[in-house]
Amino acid sequence: MQTLESRIAQAGSAAQMLYHSQDQSVTFPLPAEFTNWRDEQEAWHKTAAFQDMSFHMFELVLEGPDTIRLLSDFGINSFARFGPMQAKQYVVCNSDGFYIGDAILTCEEPDKVCLVGKSAALHWIRFQLERGHYDAKVTHFGTPSPRLSDRRLFRYQVQGPAALRILEEVHGGPLPDIGFFKMGRFTLAGHEVTALNHRMSGAPGFEFWGPSEWGPAVKEAILAAGRKYGLRQIGAKVFRVTAMESGWIGTALPAIYTGEATRAFREWLPADTFEGRASFGGSFPLDDFEELYVRPSEIGYGFMTKFDHEFCGRAALEKAMGKPIRKKVRLIWNSDDVLGVHASMYGENERAKYMEMPVANYANFLADEVTKDGRRVGFSLLPVYSAAARAWISLAVLDEKIADSAGEVVVTWGEPDGGSTKPGVERHVQRAIRARIEEAVRRA
Repeated sequence: MQTLESRIAQAGSAAQMLYHSQDQSVTFPLPAEFTNWRDEQEAWHKTAAFQDMSFHMFELVLEGPDTIRLLSDFGINSFARFGPMQAKQYVVCNSDGFYIGDAILTCEEPDKVCLVGKSAALHWIRFQLERGHYDAKVTHFGTPSPRLSDRRLFRYQVQGPAALRILEEVHGGPLPDIGFFKMGRFTLAGHEVTALNHRMSGAPGFEFWGPSEWGPAVKEAILAAGRKYGLRQIGAKVFRVTAMESGWIGTALPAIYTGEATRAFREWLPADTFEGRASFGGSFPLDDFEELYVRPSEIGYGFMTKFDHEFCGRAALEKAMGKPIRKKVRLIWNSDDVLGVHASMYGENERAKYMEMPVANYANFLADEVTKDGRRVGFSLLPVYSAAARAWISLAVLDEKIADSAGEVVVTWGEPDGGSTKPGVERHVQRAIRARIEEAVRRA
């Protein structure tokens, strides 16, 4: 069996493997649009949005007396008072303190948890369970599928100004009081569902789930009740926009591809996994590939890091405390410069890299170099068009002094030397796009 490590060796380096990946699995297993992505995007802010999250995420269920000990040993989060009907945004690092991944962690009964999200964090925990001494086991590992029948649970989210009114109507009365990142239960279409309040949008609403066979009835009841409130289903085109608007970085490069700290993991992980097939794109120089590894604090997870327990990466994170860091910001891209990119598609102009609306997504991990006065100050991640901002935006990781200041930076859009050999990359030239650090996010 080919492993991730052997595939990297075959390609010459991790950077080359990812940069020239021929895999094109960068889409959600959902219709692109249910109506049109403009109205679907605005519903998130003005009425309510229904997001079907049943299909695109990985799911890991662990059970056994040592389940919490395993999670505590490899997560930056504290588990001092963790138990049934609680949830966390669970974050794992390598021993050098660099981010590998995060997932939503929920616990509905003692010694049993569910992790849902991208694959890196889930694969990391499976690896540690197999090579460690823990009285715990994997009872389920689900991979993305476009068929609900393949999934253990349906998983829906209703959020927006009208979300609570819609859910109360389907529930048949007031919903239970569920605090932020707390769990509870209520009834929809005659079925008791488990709900999590995490408000990624900043608007009221819940993520909730139950056995997959209940899914169609629950979905139909919500959509029927939501019509008079302007509820819209969210298609694949809008999913990544909601993440960027909420400030969640879902596209950070896992710190697993280089270094001795993760070699054993690479030798364990099959090449035919997301991590082995994934693609990297953007203008950030491949020679400095490892600069794209981030610490949790650099992407807004610093407050989750608790030193009340021993965990993988603790010593490195403690050593880094008080030293200059990079910070997450939101960038508002200059509309005139973006229009110049679109205009290059016409006439005899040199063609810039196409920016597909509303998400300019041509690689699983996209990172563009950001400069200030000609000096590199960080990198920008996946750019999206925000209907709320009426502008292109992105999240970026910038040097602390730049992140804490107002002003303008420059994003280099497009890949060097005409572009990589990825199937989704046409021949193009790079363009400089001015971007403003958004003040509200800069101060957060």
